[in-house]
Amino acid sequence: MRRRNILALLLALTLLLPGCGGARTGGGEEARLTILASTYPVYLAARAVTDGVDGVAVERLNTGEVSCLHDYTLTVTDMKKIEQADVIALNGADLEEFMEDALAASSALVIDCSEGVSLLENAGHVHTEGDDGHDHGHYDPHYWMDPDNMAQVVENLYAGLNQADPDHQEQYQNNAQAAAAQLQDFAGSARMALTAALEENGVELSGLVTFHDGFRYFAQFLDVPLLASIEEEEGSEASAKEINEITALVKEHDLPVIFTEVNGSDATAQAISRETGCAVAQLTMLMDGPDGGTLSDDYCGGLMENIRTIVNGFAGEEVLA
Repeated sequence: MRRRNILALLLALTLLLPGCGGARTGGGEEARLTILASTYPVYLAARAVTDGVDGVAVERLNTGEVSCLHDYTLTVTDMKKIEQADVIALNGADLEEFMEDALAASSALVIDCSEGVSLLENAGHVHTEGDDGHDHGHYDPHYWMDPDNMAQVVENLYAGLNQADPDHQEQYQNNAQAAAAQLQDFAGSARMALTAALEENGVELSGLVTFHDGFRYFAQFLDVPLLASIEEEEGSEASAKEINEITALVKEHDLPVIFTEVNGSDATAQAISRETGCAVAQLTMLMDGPDGGTLSDDYCGGLMENIRTIVNGFAGEEVLA
């Protein structure tokens, strides 16, 4: 009975946020204000803040199919969107270095959604205990993996949109306050649900090994040790030394599962799996999703799917459906 209660709680958490569909123009009407988001999480947050505001269109760059945005190259379609945008909402924290020239040529208002977020120092390309690899920047830009940080994102979007479109300040403010409060509620409830699921099923979550360096905020949010993280990019697989180090960690902590990212390589993870017998499962960095997505379904829902994957992986069976 209690297991069913935990499952019900997990499912209910994804419904805490309203639909947050975002303002859309209808019937071919031209938008009076076009907002361009650089990433999918920023796109979802912008849709929530603009929900119900007439004449606002929220678009996004096509960045969702890459594992590392530092290697992204703007397409012709992206460039046209940048030229036509009135407001450009960035993840910030040096994630959008690929946009520097385009932003310099744009007259759009730029919102840095990382303002006010407590950023972690970047651990680099490879991170194990006490070991740093090559660096993508001073700070880790993947802060959206913590819903408390996403609450700050919606506050930053409100501040910028109030400047760009002050006539609709009250709508933006109400939307931002509601979304921020519900994201914070979701964060607390998700942590409690994880603890309850682990205790009910007798699962010990000793730590995570991930094959993308963007899960540090997610591990911190869940209060789970991140034992090691490797970001593998095409043509830049892990070295023999790195494989040996991760293999030793898996054996030392008797890990039943290690995790790759949906858009990343699993070559090293599969090699370690063959050596240690651990399973390999996929987590999402929430870099992509459907157009018209919502914070409830596509952000909170994605984080809950990660939690299910972790619990099931450490349990060795599907204890959370």
